[in-house]
Amino acid sequence: MFLLLTFGIAWATWIPLFAIGITPRDPRYQLWGAIPGFAPALAAIIVRRFVTREGFGDAGWWPRLRDHWRYYLAAWLWPLFVGPLTIALAWGTGLSQPDVSLQRAFAQPELGASLPPAELVALSPFALFLPFMFLCLLSVPILWGEEFGWRSYLQIRLFAEEPLKAAIATGLLWGVWHVPFLLAGGNFPNQPLLGLLIFPITTTLWSILFGWLRLKTGSSWPSAVAHAAANTFGGTWLSLLFFGGPNWELVSFGSVLAWVPMGLLCAWLIASGQLRPERSSA
Repeated sequence: MFLLLTFGIAWATWIPLFAIGITPRDPRYQLWGAIPGFAPALAAIIVRRFVTREGFGDAGWWPRLRDHWRYYLAAWLWPLFVGPLTIALAWGTGLSQPDVSLQRAFAQPELGASLPPAELVALSPFALFLPFMFLCLLSVPILWGEEFGWRSYLQIRLFAEEPLKAAIATGLLWGVWHVPFLLAGGNFPNQPLLGLLIFPITTTLWSILFGWLRLKTGSSWPSAVAHAAANTFGGTWLSLLFFGGPNWELVSFGSVLAWVPMGLLCAWLIASGQLRPERSSA
């Protein structure tokens, strides 16, 4: 029932919007995009309250920031590990070269903006770095809509005693849930079919990290912070460096090249025993 509601609400919103030409890169999409984003949370609330009647004892409503601030800090700053390594790999392998002037990115029609060269010189990615770090915090309540459902309901129930299996299963389902969004060019505007293959692997790796945060804190909020950091801080900042260049789809924050540092991070969590169930967090 949770999956039926989560997929049903999101897809029933996405598909008609995309059918009439309102794509994720259309400004009008912002009026409706929150509905799919909150579908997992709404589904979890309905199932908890009216289907299973289990209540909200393990829902992770509360931030618990005072006790778990270190995990919040890790959730906020984890793109600082993945992003620079992805840039180094792109440069070292020759797949793409970052454009620190940002002229290449802003010249692309997909951004919907064009800035004069004089302004682009001043608007360097280093000048944008700190604003993106703090802007991502504004999107935490929005991304909570996904995390309260995927991480604080489904992932703690699938293979409840085996968090790694739960992360893999949830991550794949989460990736498939994005299919209409991906086909409309949401994350891979020039290669939507390639995105169908890439993104479920990315969401699986993210589910390991986000699930670890949920496991250690018993709260849905740290994973929402990590999700916001990935989208706004990591994704946007990295995209501006490479957008419009060769192999852009392979070097973005949620794509193939980023699997390497993300995989290293997940491997450390697994090898160090960080994914063992902790009943005290429930």
